[in-house]
Amino acid sequence: MDQPPFAKIAFIGSHSVRKTNAVHSFAGAVGRTGRSVEVGREVVRFNPLGLNEGATAEAQLWVLMTQIQQELELRHRAEVLVTDRAVVDNFAYFLRVTGGTDPFDVEPLVRRWSGTYDLFVRLYPDVALLPDGVRSTNDAFRDEIEAILDQIVPEYVTESRLMTVKASEVNETFDWHSIVEHLCGLAAVGVGARR
Repeated sequence: MDQPPFAKIAFIGSHSVRKTNAVHSFAGAVGRTGRSVEVGREVVRFNPLGLNEGATAEAQLWVLMTQIQQELELRHRAEVLVTDRAVVDNFAYFLRVTGGTDPFDVEPLVRRWSGTYDLFVRLYPDVALLPDGVRSTNDAFRDEIEAILDQIVPEYVTESRLMTVKASEVNETFDWHSIVEHLCGLAAVGVGARR
């Protein structure tokens, strides 16, 4: 049985940069084009081992593996999969906890899996941290994650598959059309390695 054309886009960044809002707004824009769409949720919210500043290496390993599991489960349910995070930004939290080491040798998997996304949209934190009952409101913690992302995103994401948006621009008037068309154009030429 033939699978439908498939595209995967990840919204990445540190916490509290409006990724979840962007994911749902973008998924709605995809749906309005007549394409089927599935949304992958931010898995860290369901982590039984801890999160934020108190997370352990094992907790962040759980997040990485659960991110991949979720994407595998959802990848053939629709023409477009939109994820709230990707392995690369989850890896930033892992590296923060481990002090930049890789005690479980996950880097090769992160590198390979990063190639399975057609497009990444990185949201930059130009908005204040607001309490949501789950994520940290510590500015220094978010700054640490952003600094790690600045180092690793260029290593794992090619420029042709990366778009950037200021978090403050993610509002009810943001025009998602150009990103939808860009993603579908990339998927049509098979940029990703996930086929």
